[in-house]
Amino acid sequence: MSLIALTLFLVLALIAARSYFLSFRAQKSAQYIGTSPAFDIRTHLSGPIQSEGVIFGPTGRAVSRFVAEMEGSWEGSRGILTERFHYSSGDVQNRAWHLTMGNDGTFTAEADDIIGKAHGRMEGATVRMTYRIRLKEDAGGHVLDVTDWMYLMENGAIMNKSEMRKAGIKVAELIATMRGQNAAA
Repeated sequence: MSLIALTLFLVLALIAARSYFLSFRAQKSAQYIGTSPAFDIRTHLSGPIQSEGVIFGPTGRAVSRFVAEMEGSWEGSRGILTERFHYSSGDVQNRAWHLTMGNDGTFTAEADDIIGKAHGRMEGATVRMTYRIRLKEDAGGHVLDVTDWMYLMENGAIMNKSEMRKAGIKVAELIATMRGQNAAA
């Protein structure tokens, strides 16, 4: 093996190791066992919810801002979370998540722009959800792999960070707040 090939291999191995052990995606739900307050999506994603957020492109610059109205309702282990996003561009987007709880803190979710099912887990003060989303045609129609982490704050507010990747390369991040009727003013 040539020195150049060996160097390239080592660089790629270090990048892969960093991504696996030291990045946003490296977080595991088990790391949050016992953290409080306990996040239960049936409680904290119920009723009216107000959200604000920023989407950052691959260079780290803000490419879009939004405010959103959400409404969660639950009947037993099944719930619907409707979202209405108002983007800084003037665009409006609607989504309805159909959620199904498991018996062990896991859940699945479906929506029209999600490919297959989203898979999530509640653990301590966090919720992690992964899914594949198809962007609207005017946004390129790309399919992105998304990792969402939501962190419940002591006052009931939720901090959300999402990372979107295409072919393993980060192409966007989202940071948002969500405040429901159970959150302190």
